[in-house]
Amino acid sequence: MPYPSRRQTVLLFAIVILLNLAVAVVSIFVGKYQIAPDEILALLMGGDTVAPMSAKVFFTLRLPRTVMAFLAGLGLGLAGSAYQVLFKNPLASPDIIGVAGGANLGAAVAVVMTSSSIPIMTLGAFWGGLAAVACVMLLVKATNSHSTSTYVLAGIVINAISKAMIMTLKYFADPENELAAMEYWEMGSFSNITQSKLLSILPMFLMGLIGLLLLRRQVQLMGLSDNECRALGVRLRPVRAAVLILSTLLVASIVSVTGLISFVGLIAPHTAKLMLRRNNSITLCLSGLTGGLVVMASDIFARTLYSAELPISILTTVTGVPLLLYFMCIKRGPHERNFFY
Repeated sequence: MPYPSRRQTVLLFAIVILLNLAVAVVSIFVGKYQIAPDEILALLMGGDTVAPMSAKVFFTLRLPRTVMAFLAGLGLGLAGSAYQVLFKNPLASPDIIGVAGGANLGAAVAVVMTSSSIPIMTLGAFWGGLAAVACVMLLVKATNSHSTSTYVLAGIVINAISKAMIMTLKYFADPENELAAMEYWEMGSFSNITQSKLLSILPMFLMGLIGLLLLRRQVQLMGLSDNECRALGVRLRPVRAAVLILSTLLVASIVSVTGLISFVGLIAPHTAKLMLRRNNSITLCLSGLTGGLVVMASDIFARTLYSAELPISILTTVTGVPLLLYFMCIKRGPHERNFFY
């Protein structure tokens, strides 16, 4: 099967963007408090005839939740794609360098210290993710080796240490309050997203997003061998460090308010690569849009499938796996066998 033409690629992007918009509109309508379509239209047009409760629910909860779901998928998809190229590993995800593990540990420490205070958990998760990457960078520097495998091994070490510390905290935690809060945070949720939370993480998120998009060409070249990268003018050490830090800002800012969201950082890049049948800077952008679509759809199912809201990580897996399996079943030519790397 040949690569998509430029026109087909533009059409594919247009379809994915329209699907994101359609799912976002559905997400705004879904919830326990019903808001009529004419009320939403009036709110968007700046009308003042809408019931105060409808306006408050829309602007404080419903709209921020939909935007956060899209941004979460967008950021995790972009970060996952960058990690897979950077580490030349099709199984790479935010877990590979300990970002998720560090954020989880930071949230667990906050639970034990503050009795499940949401703002403190958010700060703990954010700084935990950044601290995990800082430890990875220090380990790599201590080994005096900057190869890709060194970063991966350092991430595995930090992730293992984080998990051991989390298990220790769980063992000594209060089973009724602290342990339940830790377990629920690990499953992820958008139920507590508000306008203030969205705005609080937006600066760090935009910093990571814009930085990765500006470095998209360098990210693409990082998929080549180190010697080829140097021959093409890529300064490996600073670029690798910059991509790691920017990806971490994306992931840490997201999970600090949503909890852990599994599978999106893995499924979105693979789905994008299977649609485009190549792995380049365009794939990086499509990975983000695919991630946004998966997370928003999963959040809708989380609110509608059961009387109580389901954890988002359950639904991202249920939503994402069929999508990946569908594209895996499409026949590919022999010239595309290495497109994952």
